[in-house]
Amino acid sequence: MINHVMIGSSDIEKTREFYTAVLGVLGASPPFDHVNDTGQTRIFFMHDGSTFSISEPINGEPVTVANGSTIGFTCESPEQIQAFHDTAIASGGTSVEQPPGARESDMGAVYLCYFLDPDGHKICGFHRPG
Repeated sequence: MINHVMIGSSDIEKTREFYTAVLGVLGASPPFDHVNDTGQTRIFFMHDGSTFSISEPINGEPVTVANGSTIGFTCESPEQIQAFHDTAIASGGTSVEQPPGARESDMGAVYLCYFLDPDGHKICGFHRPG
């Protein structure tokens, strides 16, 4: 259903380094760059038919995060959840909510982790066994 997600960054190079490391855990290739007609740099990560992109704000305003929003990435195993989280923290992210691990949900057992990227965007790693 979702084609792509784009977030803003106040430091595109720091954010590139962060997501190159973090999304590399999931198998994403290094990003490619695009500079739009008004001069803002955008970086695009593509993996398994999805695109995650980061942009300098086109309107020139400061980057803000959406309160209550979370961007979730599918992970293949509980071990990948842990590596995804640990790489994010080692790369400048901030752990939030409970430590990575199993949670009971209406879908049965799931494995989750949550962290904030360097700009404060809330990211989730998600794995549902089976």
